[in-house]
Parts: sequence; structure tokens; C-alpha cells
Amino acid sequence: MNNLQQLMQMGQQLQSKVAELQERLDAQQVEASAGGGIVKATVDGKGTIKALTIDTAVVDPEDVEMLEDMVLAAVTEDQNKARALYEEEMKKVTGGLPMYLPGLF
Repeated sequence: MNNLQQLMQMGQQLQSKVAELQERLDAQQVEASAGGGIVKATVDGKGTIKALTIDTAVVDPEDVEMLEDMVLAAVTEDQNKARALYEEEMKKVTGGLPMYLPGLF
């Protein structure tokens, strides 16, 4: 019975650490750019887009497709960075145990 109590305690501690990690990730920001800084995207540590800036000098009504491609590139890079940050932080919290938390990614 003692082992079960220890296991439950460990589970509660892990749950608490994961909750703290989620709060920290919400507060962290990751920025990426595309087109030499023409398009910049900022996401939180979970990958949610928080800001997007586009240099007005490149807004050409005749070539919206290029702008869309740069925005997509910046956002994709940001999401990859945020995912790597999440995985790194989760490894610290879980001691390297693989974990999947639905709804995060």
C-alpha cells in the first residue's frame, strides 16, 4: 500500500510541475522572421500566435502571394521553435519521460 501512496504523490507532484510549466510557457515569447525581417511573428511558448508585423514597404497589391508565403514561413518557424521549447521544458519537468498532453500541440 505504501508504494501506491508514493506513486500517487509522485503523480500529484508531476501534475503540479506540469501546471507550472504551462503557465511559464504561456508567459514566454518566441519570435521568428522571414524575408530578411520583413515579416515577423511572435508566439507564446505553446505556439499560439500573439503578434504579426509586416513591413509596409513590401505590401504590393500586385503580389499578395509572396507576402502570404513569407507570413506562412515566419509562423511555421515560430511554431517549430515553440514546439522545441515545449519539449525541452517538458523533459526537465518529467525527467525525460515521454508525455503527451492533449490540447497542447
